[in-house]
Amino acid sequence: MTRTVLGDELHLPSGSTAADGFDTLITPEVAGWSHSSLRTFTLGRGEERTVPTAGEEMFVVPLAGSGAVTLGSTTFELRGRSGVFAGPTDVVYLPVDAEVTVRGEGRFALTGARTDQQLPFRYAPATDVPVELRGAGQASRQVRNFGTVGVFETASLIACEVITPNGNWSSYPAHKHDTAGPHESELEEIYYFEIAASPHGTPGIGYHRTSTSEAGEIDVLVEVRDRDTVLVPFGWHGPCMAAPGHDMYYLNVMAGPGPERAWRITDHPEQAWVRETWADQSIDARLGGQ
Repeated sequence: MTRTVLGDELHLPSGSTAADGFDTLITPEVAGWSHSSLRTFTLGRGEERTVPTAGEEMFVVPLAGSGAVTLGSTTFELRGRSGVFAGPTDVVYLPVDAEVTVRGEGRFALTGARTDQQLPFRYAPATDVPVELRGAGQASRQVRNFGTVGVFETASLIACEVITPNGNWSSYPAHKHDTAGPHESELEEIYYFEIAASPHGTPGIGYHRTSTSEAGEIDVLVEVRDRDTVLVPFGWHGPCMAAPGHDMYYLNVMAGPGPERAWRITDHPEQAWVRETWADQSIDARLGGQ
């Protein structure tokens, strides 16, 4: 084993990293790694926030609400959405070494990755986001690939959203991407969760698991609640379990040291067989599957 990380270092409850006007502030320094970052912030009616990207490329992702993003003389309007369970959203890509203004009303995420490559300021509408139905049966989930490889060009940053209906498992079979090679990428990963409340308004819960791989010793099995974050520096990660009665959303942010922007994974050898069962099962009808 080359590294050892304790589970309580990697589960960051809602509000525990709030700083500098951000509801969530996870820089590479906060995470204890080198590449991936996440920030969330809230704007009231008529408010705005200046975002200096410095050495990071970023996506502005509306979590709930809408707004506008301005760089120089260019402004992109974000239609946004009422909340993360309402469907995909439009996003705006921010280049490195820029000072951007975000105006609007609602909650926004900034997914980030360090890079020295300069790419243009761009907008992607929600209608261009590929929506993938992955798995089957109780492993059914919806993946919104707004910032994945082959969908949107970035230098290093990979980002997507996952919806797991209540009672289902996602990030399953457990998998890893912590060893560079032809069959696997080396990527740091952030899971930012939003958990739906019950019909009675009581708070929701879910669970996340990360376990030891050849890259290091790690043991995470945590109850996650609305707006919690879990860091995955290495290791087998999954499943993410949505408790009955509580739909689960998570925003994934990934980046790593490799010269190629790629998402290649290895399934846990004890769980890989699960994929073979999907051919004989339907996708959960709550996701629109047949």
